[in-house]
Amino acid sequence: MNQAPSVIVAGGAGYIGSHMVRMLRESGYAPVVVDNLATGHAEAAQEGTFRQGDIGDKAFMAGLFQEFKPQCVMHFAASSLVGESMTQPGKYWRNNLIQTLSLLDTMLEHGVNQFIFSSTAATYGNPVEVPIPERHPTNPINPYGHSKLAVEFALQDYAQAHGLRSISLRYFNAAGAHPDGTLGERHEPETHLIPLVLQVASGRREFISRFGLNHGTPDGSCLRDYIHVQDLCAAHLLALQKLEAGAPTTVYNLGNGHGHSVTEVIEAARRVTGHPIPVRDDPPRAGDPPVLVADAAR
Repeated sequence: MNQAPSVIVAGGAGYIGSHMVRMLRESGYAPVVVDNLATGHAEAAQEGTFRQGDIGDKAFMAGLFQEFKPQCVMHFAASSLVGESMTQPGKYWRNNLIQTLSLLDTMLEHGVNQFIFSSTAATYGNPVEVPIPERHPTNPINPYGHSKLAVEFALQDYAQAHGLRSISLRYFNAAGAHPDGTLGERHEPETHLIPLVLQVASGRREFISRFGLNHGTPDGSCLRDYIHVQDLCAAHLLALQKLEAGAPTTVYNLGNGHGHSVTEVIEAARRVTGHPIPVRDDPPRAGDPPVLVADAAR
């Protein structure tokens, strides 16, 4: 009987990573979760083999590569708060770039040359074309986007120098939860719009902040492209299959091509929940692009 192919899932105890671990297992793979639990939750990673540690710890990671002999690494582990990146840029360069370079080097030392990277629409900055195609110029306006784009450049160089093949997936806004209700968003503190709005509706939060009404959008509030976490993970599975078939290094957007404003999301939650959901209008946040909507045709 053939053994299930092993895939290391870095950050597999987090929101998106935990959904990916389940999908990999259900698709015939053997996921190995690596997470330092800085923001993840061990109980969310039980459907794979779990090892707690840092991806930048070369001795720790070398042991995992020797033990499990993975064919691919999926990299979800990152610091990902735009606002925090503006005030703590060093944290983002260390966690998102330096740790990733260490991981890539460890992969090469163990003959693993397939890598799927969680990138971001923040690499585009303020778009000059909407919807945003992959060929759009990259010009991040926050350290989070800078650090992710730096990894994309590194992956191009590693492909040329070492034959490492990667697919970078530029997320727009992940949303939703597993249909059976056992997995979902659990950020501490919560920063994503939809769960924040629902916390207000459930009485756990007094109001929702709306950051600016002068963004040049139809209702003035920021416009975002929301993609369900299950669809996001399905795209990762397709990326894995493409790498297995020999695909070269490339980049894809992950979005649905339709934007919804902050105000529209709040109004939708009011309709669904029947609660008023008070709003407080605050100043725009530094590093926040007014519009991010994917061209998802590729």
